[in-house]
Amino acid sequence: MAAPELVRAAPEKMGKLRLLPWTVSTVELEGKEALEVLGREAPETPSGSWRWLKAVAGFAGALVGRGQVLPGLQGDQARWIPQLVGEDGEYARALQNAMPAVVRAEYPNGNADVFPDVLNALTDATARSRITTSAKSGKTPAERWLKALTTDEATVAGDLTRLESAIKTWHESAAPPVGPLRTCFRLALPDEDNDDWRVEFFLQATADPSLTASAKDVWQGAGAAKLLARHAEHPEEVLLAGLGRASRVYRELDAALKVSAPRALTTDPEGAYRFLRQSANALTLAGFGVQLPSALQRGPALGLKLKASSAKQPGAVVKGGMGLSEILSYQWELAVGENELTAEEIAELAKAKAPLVRLRGQWVELDNARLRRALDFLEKAGTGEMTAGDLLQADAELAAHGVDVPVTDVVADGWLGDVLAGKIEDQLEPVSTPDSFTATLRPYQQRGLAWLSFLSRLGLGGCLADDMGLGKTVQLLALIAAEGSKPNLLVCPMSVVGNWQREAARFAPGMNVYVHHGASRVAGEKLTAAVAEADLVITTYGVVARETEELAGLGWHRIVLDEAQNIKNSGSKQARAVRALPAAHRVALTGTPVENRLSELWSVMEFANPGLLGPAGTFRSRFAVPIERDKNPEVTAALRRRTQPFILRRVKTDRDIISDLPDKIEMTEVCQLTAEQGSLYQAVVADMMDRIENSEGMERRGLVLSTLSRLKQVCNHPAHLLKDGSRMPGRSGKLARLEEILDEALSEGDKALCFTQFAEFGEMLRAHLTARFEQPVLFLHGGVTKSQRDAMVERFQSDAGPPIFVLSLKAGGVGLNLTAASHVVHVDRWWNPAVEDQATDRAFRIGQRRNVQVRKFVCAGTVEDRIDAMIRSKKALAEMVVGSGEDWLTELSTGALRELFELAPDAVGEAA
Repeated sequence: MAAPELVRAAPEKMGKLRLLPWTVSTVELEGKEALEVLGREAPETPSGSWRWLKAVAGFAGALVGRGQVLPGLQGDQARWIPQLVGEDGEYARALQNAMPAVVRAEYPNGNADVFPDVLNALTDATARSRITTSAKSGKTPAERWLKALTTDEATVAGDLTRLESAIKTWHESAAPPVGPLRTCFRLALPDEDNDDWRVEFFLQATADPSLTASAKDVWQGAGAAKLLARHAEHPEEVLLAGLGRASRVYRELDAALKVSAPRALTTDPEGAYRFLRQSANALTLAGFGVQLPSALQRGPALGLKLKASSAKQPGAVVKGGMGLSEILSYQWELAVGENELTAEEIAELAKAKAPLVRLRGQWVELDNARLRRALDFLEKAGTGEMTAGDLLQADAELAAHGVDVPVTDVVADGWLGDVLAGKIEDQLEPVSTPDSFTATLRPYQQRGLAWLSFLSRLGLGGCLADDMGLGKTVQLLALIAAEGSKPNLLVCPMSVVGNWQREAARFAPGMNVYVHHGASRVAGEKLTAAVAEADLVITTYGVVARETEELAGLGWHRIVLDEAQNIKNSGSKQARAVRALPAAHRVALTGTPVENRLSELWSVMEFANPGLLGPAGTFRSRFAVPIERDKNPEVTAALRRRTQPFILRRVKTDRDIISDLPDKIEMTEVCQLTAEQGSLYQAVVADMMDRIENSEGMERRGLVLSTLSRLKQVCNHPAHLLKDGSRMPGRSGKLARLEEILDEALSEGDKALCFTQFAEFGEMLRAHLTARFEQPVLFLHGGVTKSQRDAMVERFQSDAGPPIFVLSLKAGGVGLNLTAASHVVHVDRWWNPAVEDQATDRAFRIGQRRNVQVRKFVCAGTVEDRIDAMIRSKKALAEMVVGSGEDWLTELSTGALRELFELAPDAVGEAA
């Protein structure tokens, strides 16, 4: 297809496509150079083509790692060629279908499929990068070909006709067989009294691999062989033919084929290892069945076990105190699975030369080079002292010493042992609150209080990540009231300062609360005195960013971040500021520890427990990339193990947490544009796309965001875009649907929240809905004072209060309890699932007694409709382990923007 940038005609005028001259500056890269570029850290805003090429490079690496390549010859170039069979073939087709338009090529005589060339080049470069020794130079074409496969110079000189024919024949012999039966090879473990391994021969039904017959039964025509005979008239001939073909890729098989009725190949441990790591892959690639012992596939691995205990001696003072700074004595042990080895067993292993050895009655795969590195590490750093925080990063400790042996187990005594074993519940003790604390905690809130208290005693930070509405505020206030320790600093968005004041006064009326915010806030000695008297000091992220140095010197017992997602950008000024405040205990409160990227989780945990997840760069390479890009389940599990003790996550939909909260019913309302809206929409696209095409840099980014904003306004209402004060009724599909929903809700005595990101449209809605339903409509926006805001909430929550509450998303998205509403309507979208969910949770929270119906408006066939499908994928990341906004749109190509913004033919509804 033509690059979208080349298509300049307006959609309604588009005829037959024609190609235009287009000059593009490029940098030509060889496969090796491309691998180096793709191996670097991703750019801040990676393009679609960069991400796609990165995925292809990862696939090439996986193919090489699994031996799914064959040496070949293309012209006079020696090449490592990927072999795509089974799931690999399906994945390759998926990659090809996902290829961005900018990567495609088109010529006057037709399309050019560049995917095979890209995959072949990256596979060849990857294979060469993993070859440690090169073949010797020779005089024959075959010798020169082998040399060219193992060096950067891939050209093979001379007459290659015979060599090319031989390689072609060999490749054809490796092609998967076609037929109802195939030859299968099973690696059998030795008996206990000898070290002889056997590769046993079988016949296997191609359509049903579970149906097999041993070579013995085949020759005797017995057992399952009779069943297989239904598929082939002479199964013994199929077996012999398969063994003959297999000998071309498994040369050691020749020794077993010297008898008339071969049944198995006997080999030693080294031969068994070669079969396990080389021949099995080659046979599988060639289409043969291969069965390996489960004891070797899932059995215990040779690794290192870390044992630690408190370094404190009776009467001694432990430097570093408790928590992650506590000093522990440690000892590394060589282990098989969780069982550490004796000195005699280690000495025996050190002498072993075979890659498969019998140890404690089990066969263990042994990499001698890795074993030597592990033994050197044990000799140099096998014992000593480390902090509890370092213990939790045991794998990083090995990596720092260049040891690639896995950590099979980490054990410790005391509280840390329970944390590592996932038995933190055993350490939690009920916490009593004083009589002056008026709230009655639910059972899960009591567990949350006990968890916070446990971490506090140890000086460990934590992230209370309960869903919105489950009472994070009351649990934190209960902790402060129960401990009686002070001062506690609470950092929160300005919009919820009043909420914290009200909740503290309601549940802990005896608590001394001081608000450090506003133009009249004090400084110097007056601030020091006020803090000394306060149990709880409430301030905002903005104040902390401006007064970091002064606040850091006030000796806080605890620092709490409410709506901790505010520091998800670890490099922001406010994130650096809150991390710079020293305290004995740190707590992050958030319902969304991860919104879009794992770097957000790192930032929150770096505040709560500095150093727990290592430096940001290390965290990205070891966790974020393998999880976000590769969806690696092992790395995901490792990150969960490391963070789980310090994150308490409960969701309101879990009936074990709270049984009396009703359901939240979410739905997307697809609205049609009116003819007027459709005309305005197309005009905006035509005008803005011409300007975008002729701009670049910051100007282009600004135009893209401006276009998106204007298109949203058109979708809302023509008067929103035109700002002419014109009439509202009958001109907007969204407004018509909103009136229908509100008509039904009000007729049943229900109340509703209506969210919009545009304050000016909120005012338009307020005025129109007031006239339409002939009763007051509340409107909360950023210009509303704190006292007005509190009065609005109180009016809406009262039984006789107004039934409709219009809110701007930023002003009303957090910190409000609006459980009087059982309907939530997102009239226009912010395109951030976490932000929209927070707004919805103003109604879906504790105190709600009815089902909450959530409707999200989108206009069919518009940019809203297309982005709605995209945002659903953003929710998956947070569910796995525990860019925001719309800026990502500015990096799309002009063609991609045109496709995103263009109006579909069915977008405009019929006139009434």
